[in-house]
Amino acid sequence: MDVFRHNQAAWNREAQAGERWSTPVSEAALKAARSGHPEIFLTPNRSVPAPWLHSLAGSRVLALASGGGQQAPLLAAAGAEVWSLDASLEQLRLDQATAARAGHRVRCVVGDMADLGAFPSDLFDWVINPVSTVFVPKVRPVWSEVARVLKPGGRFLTGVMNPAFFLFDHDPLAPEQRPEVRYALPTNDLLEGADVSARAIEFSHSLTDLIAGQLEVGLALEGFFEDDWDDDASPLNRYFPIYLAMHSRKRG
Repeated sequence: MDVFRHNQAAWNREAQAGERWSTPVSEAALKAARSGHPEIFLTPNRSVPAPWLHSLAGSRVLALASGGGQQAPLLAAAGAEVWSLDASLEQLRLDQATAARAGHRVRCVVGDMADLGAFPSDLFDWVINPVSTVFVPKVRPVWSEVARVLKPGGRFLTGVMNPAFFLFDHDPLAPEQRPEVRYALPTNDLLEGADVSARAIEFSHSLTDLIAGQLEVGLALEGFFEDDWDDDASPLNRYFPIYLAMHSRKRG
């Protein structure tokens, strides 16, 4: 299976359906960003701490696999020069339309987050990547490309799925049921035989790949937090934080 093409088509459908990550930000959020207070989400519920976002105005930012009319328009409203790369043309259309409605510009590129060959090395001051690496089979190529396109001292903000999420069956549980460990890690939807005909294929990644993988390409971890989801989205939300967020700086 061509995972990239499959997930591209799935996210085009999600964007057309207006799912959560394809709902453009409000005018109030854009106004706050213009005043220097962009509320950026790497994970579902907890926004990026304000100290993580500094000196956006006048900087070059890559919104990586974060299309949907959310992060990229806010970054542009905060005064950054923004490129948005996403597999989904429909997600990028939302970015462009949302930014244009507010009088801002976002340059949009259709592409694979593991191949940033459209950009030269040392171009960006920031790469901002809300949870999306769950849709690529291997995460280390993404980190390698991020490190390449960041300037020395550039910042990388990313959200990822807690690998523990993939230990359990994703079928809905009754309120009185407890989740049971079913899968060995690393795993993915294809190994589990999941029906992915109507959704994107997901992959787990080890903490070694998620964290040490960044360190090994010169991205030094400087900030970290955990986040939950919603009980309606996953019964596992009652048991542990499903998302992790990291703030890294390119050494050199």
